[in-house]
Amino acid sequence: MRKHSPANERIKRKYYDWLKEAKGRNEATVDQAAAAIDRFEAYSNFADFRSFHVEKVKAFKARLVEQESARTKEPLSYATVYATLNALKTFFQWLSGQPGYKQSFSFGDWDYFSPSGATASIAKARRPSRAPTVTEIRDVIGLMPTTTEIERRDRAVIAFIAVTGARVSAVVSFQLGHIDIERRLVSQDARDVRTKFRKTFETWFFPIDADLEQIVVDWVRYLLKEKGWGPKDPLFPSTNVGLNDAGQFGPDGLARSPWASTGPLREILRRAFARAGLPHPNPHSFRQTLAAFGREKCQGLAQMQAWAQNLGHESLATTFGSYAKVSPDEQQRLVRRVGKT
Repeated sequence: MRKHSPANERIKRKYYDWLKEAKGRNEATVDQAAAAIDRFEAYSNFADFRSFHVEKVKAFKARLVEQESARTKEPLSYATVYATLNALKTFFQWLSGQPGYKQSFSFGDWDYFSPSGATASIAKARRPSRAPTVTEIRDVIGLMPTTTEIERRDRAVIAFIAVTGARVSAVVSFQLGHIDIERRLVSQDARDVRTKFRKTFETWFFPIDADLEQIVVDWVRYLLKEKGWGPKDPLFPSTNVGLNDAGQFGPDGLARSPWASTGPLREILRRAFARAGLPHPNPHSFRQTLAAFGREKCQGLAQMQAWAQNLGHESLATTFGSYAKVSPDEQQRLVRRVGKT
């Protein structure tokens, strides 16, 4: 069985380069496009892209909804089907304009990859997700050990996410020079920090809990004064691995380098919430926590706008429309109270 087509490989490399250099897409987006194209190639037995035919696309779409996930052994999710078809639509639209391929397409052929209306609706539907409350975050942190510097780092990183709402990709890339503990200010500078869409903005600590703020302040002071680190050192350094007294490899203090990925941070959250007997939250849900807190506490339009900008949002609609929707329980309570004293 054929495993690849040389001609396809060459044009795919050109496409991936176009995505990165001309469209500015990140590696995750390119990887998603590659996975979608690989699915289509595997279905078509790696036929040359120039043999494109809309009937093949129709058959592929029908097969796609029947495919199983290699990880879960369940049918592919609507979100996966939706993302795969849209990625292929974009690829073949680009391909139709490339020398040597134009004659293989009629205008609009790529539209046959469009997901059905039902698939699009289900894939894009927003479902309630549980965000931790400020009280729960405080309780989780209160149960975390603080004997070693690694344990103090773990506690500080959760407190930091709580008072800044920073995304995990940004958290693992912050340097000490990006935080001003006297002003309670974090500079999310896209030249160094991996912010969404490479946006640069400033975040003041959200006033949700003074004790959480103090944990972050104490951590920064520890790195600056006791360890003697400087502004270019990581705010949340990775764990150094060394030999223990038993001759086994294990945690051995802090390395003077940042985490290479967000995986360790997510694991810290998972362990901390499990210790407290609480559901494991998505780190992103902390932004929902802050949006809900702001919806309740902000007085007037100016405060609401400032709260939104502090999260890196340009508009109130993003913060209070997408992040601060009422929970199902609160929705029930408010609806049932309508018309009553």
